[in-house]
Amino acid sequence: MSYQEHYRRAFENPASYWAEQAKAVSWFSPPKTTVLETESGSYCWFPDGELNSCYLAVDLQIEQGRGEQVALYYDSPATGVKESITYNDLQQRVARFAGAMKNNGIEKGDRVVIYMPMIPEAAVAMLACARLGAVHSVVFGGFAANELAIRIDDATPKLILTASCGIEFDKQIPYKPLVDKAVELAVHKPAYTVVYQRSMLKAQMHPSRDIDWDEFQAQAQPAECVVVNGKDPLYVLYTSGTTGQPKGIVRDNGGHAVALRYAFNHVYGMKAGDVWWGASDIGWVVGHSFIVYGPLMGGGTAVFYEGKPIRSPDAGAFWRVIEEYKVNSMFCAPTAYRAIRKEDPAGELAKAYDLSSLRWVFVAGEKLDCSTYEWLSGLLNVPVIDHWWQTETGWPMTSPMMGWESPSETRLGSTNKAIPGYDIRVLDGTGNELAANETGNICVKLPMPPGVAWSIWNQPQRYKEAYLSAFPGYYHTGDGGFKDDDGYIYITGRTDDVINVSGHRLSTGEMEEIVSAHPCVAECAVIGASDSLKGQVPVGLVVLKSGEDIDEAQLEEELVARVREEVGALACFRKAVVVERLPKTRSGKILRAVLRKIAANERYKMPSTIDDETILPEIEGILARRGVVRV
Repeated sequence: MSYQEHYRRAFENPASYWAEQAKAVSWFSPPKTTVLETESGSYCWFPDGELNSCYLAVDLQIEQGRGEQVALYYDSPATGVKESITYNDLQQRVARFAGAMKNNGIEKGDRVVIYMPMIPEAAVAMLACARLGAVHSVVFGGFAANELAIRIDDATPKLILTASCGIEFDKQIPYKPLVDKAVELAVHKPAYTVVYQRSMLKAQMHPSRDIDWDEFQAQAQPAECVVVNGKDPLYVLYTSGTTGQPKGIVRDNGGHAVALRYAFNHVYGMKAGDVWWGASDIGWVVGHSFIVYGPLMGGGTAVFYEGKPIRSPDAGAFWRVIEEYKVNSMFCAPTAYRAIRKEDPAGELAKAYDLSSLRWVFVAGEKLDCSTYEWLSGLLNVPVIDHWWQTETGWPMTSPMMGWESPSETRLGSTNKAIPGYDIRVLDGTGNELAANETGNICVKLPMPPGVAWSIWNQPQRYKEAYLSAFPGYYHTGDGGFKDDDGYIYITGRTDDVINVSGHRLSTGEMEEIVSAHPCVAECAVIGASDSLKGQVPVGLVVLKSGEDIDEAQLEEELVARVREEVGALACFRKAVVVERLPKTRSGKILRAVLRKIAANERYKMPSTIDDETILPEIEGILARRGVVRV
């Protein structure tokens, strides 16, 4: 079938179309119900089907004859360690670790927080949770103790799984002190912390609550896969909310399995035996969907990489990995390629490697700028494919279908056409659909397809408020953009106060709370300024309390340290600019939308509600002097 036929069938009869796709999944007991509307107005797919996600990712692959195929290539230029882990080996590790968790009281429905670097044990931990029907919540290792504590209190885990350290370039980041501080800050106290001791840095253990990773599983017997229902949660993954309180996105087992199998085969064009590289981290949705679950459920081989695109040992690190493991396709944020280009503008390092195994490259997570696209496309001489999705969706919303005979052509600036199942519309502020090429709110008409999160952990009403209330009958993506005459989607940016730093969505509201807590600060606004390497970086506009005369450089240093402590270094908060006042409406609301346009060097119209029109040029001049914007 053509793309048009697939899209038409999914549009006219979603239940029938996705019931057909669900046949690609090996259910213990096939679902009797295809789709069910929830009380909050979202949709749960295959709620009564019986399955196990670990079985699909590991045991089934062995049953189908892939036991000696490599499941994971672990490559760590940070430590010089490489490992080829077969499906047989992975199954033994996962079953044993699941047995250890079972011995320590972990059962179906229990939560387990995973705070680990990119090492094989992290994938083992995720799959072992899935094997028992336990719900894992992976927290990116770059988050500070306060962020981890918030997630502990929300997920209320029985167990924390961590490692003694992570590695950032040539720097060791001790994880255990961060976990200890988080447990101290949290109201909820997990029973145990299991620690994987890395050779380069040993963690100090607390005998009463810490268990060594190897000792934890020393006497364990392999655990079998626990049967779960399609509606049962597989994991909770926290994403930034505009209020600063992260949202626990819940991913179910049934719809997730159907969606990832569909995406791996049809969107990314991968098949069993292919080598796939999701160049991300398990702390993000890409790591869940397309480092661990998607490639393994599809019978592929995944690259599990601990390192950076540069200084690992040089800017040729990515090209070395592609050649060494004969990577067929990969996914990465444009930030990585911008970093490589900065170090190696002519792409000379790529010429030293055989990249002939590569069929195409996917990018997402932030806007793909023209110069990066042209540089990468010319360097690799393969299709460079921009596509679009979110933590909430768990898999792509727009993309050419590379697994089909005639995928859509790429169009520079567009993330391509909607994937079958996503009825994407562009709406104005009152919910009316806009004509082609008119910019508005990007929304998806309900029902959303399988795999999309349909609740927030312990807060189903918050899901409705966050995604379904602004435009009844639609999922509100929070992104703005337009659709051209041929149905290609163009994303122009966020419509809320979440910024995108190197593909990581971070709440400016949360950073504002931290900056405002400084004793010298009266009020502030944190906005996303354009950055050639990271896409966006946060900049704080700070109004001092009357009578305060703190040196601006000292204030900036203190605020940077506060954000780093509370959010983590990944926020890249490095500039705090003192201003006399902030632009506000007559009702007292800060005009953040206009400030975002100024920081992004975009044209803006003077808001009709502004209380003083002279303030915007004043702030533009200050930001120009500080190098935040171009004059």
